[in-house]
Amino acid sequence: MSLIPVFDGHNDFLLRLLNDPARRDAIWTEGDGTGHLDLPRMKKGGFAGGMFAIYIPSPRDDPAEALDASMDKPPYDLPLPRLIDHTTAQPIALAMAGHLLGMVRAAPDDFALCLTAADIDAAMAAGRIAAVMHMEGAEAIGPDLDALQLFHAMGLRSLGPVWSRPTVFGHGVPFRYPGSPDTGPGLTDAGKRLIHECNRLRILVDLSHLNARGMEDVAAITDAPLVATHSNAHAITPSTRNLTDRQLDMIRDTGGMVGLNLATVFLRPDGRQDPDIGWDPILRHLDHLIGRLGEDHVGLGSDFDGATVPDVIRDVAGLPALIDTLRRHGFGEPLVRKLAFENWIATLRRTWGA
Repeated sequence: MSLIPVFDGHNDFLLRLLNDPARRDAIWTEGDGTGHLDLPRMKKGGFAGGMFAIYIPSPRDDPAEALDASMDKPPYDLPLPRLIDHTTAQPIALAMAGHLLGMVRAAPDDFALCLTAADIDAAMAAGRIAAVMHMEGAEAIGPDLDALQLFHAMGLRSLGPVWSRPTVFGHGVPFRYPGSPDTGPGLTDAGKRLIHECNRLRILVDLSHLNARGMEDVAAITDAPLVATHSNAHAITPSTRNLTDRQLDMIRDTGGMVGLNLATVFLRPDGRQDPDIGWDPILRHLDHLIGRLGEDHVGLGSDFDGATVPDVIRDVAGLPALIDTLRRHGFGEPLVRKLAFENWIATLRRTWGA
């Protein structure tokens, strides 16, 4: 299997480090055989860069946390987790941002925090993994938006206003199968201010997890391409987390981007979590996304270390198998390169302006 660089729209590796901070450097630079990501396996898989998510986990006593097993037995409808206020979230977000910067310190020749598309180009040319600081859910940003300025100064360049629980900015979709992403009200007034400020700072606004009305509000406000970093096609898998054809058309019309999510619950037509699925569901989603968005607006958004992924991939070292499967599916080399990394970098350049 030949190696091709991959830029990935979403991973949750920082959450693994948050849960075991004492072993952070060893988990990162050596690997411990768990999870989906570490430096040795990234090198083996051709992982050239991606969005590293700052995500605030729900409290362990939240009733939604106990229902993850329900996703193995569709239909399911998990209750939305409770809102977390910014005073609770900020220390956790700062710790995770620190872990990302610590990864640079632990492997400066192999890993770089990137603020511009030119930084990503330079890192890839030098053989360094290009990391973008991302927030999956804006719990750590208060309604006055002052913390947004702080995190931007630390390197934040991509932000999703919500994970699946509500924030002061808007409403996420519940984990429901089957279901529609049209699940509630749109952005709050604070959410609309957040989008304006992200536009001013050239922070990418991530639509993954946002409900349908919230996405429509973003589309009405933003001057940037619409982007969903890790979402799939609702026409193939009717989960609330997947994008309807109407939403895909909205993204296409702005020159935006969708990163294919490798979470099995969003790939399998039956909505189950079972990882024994083969390549067919992945290819069906890619074919639909490309057919709706065009070849220049689809990439990968793995959700590594945040979801169950197919056994045929298993972890980041399985990316070459995915690339070769795309070739066998009939995708020519120019399209494979676009899906692997070129579309992401072009979209970030259009969004960030550099």
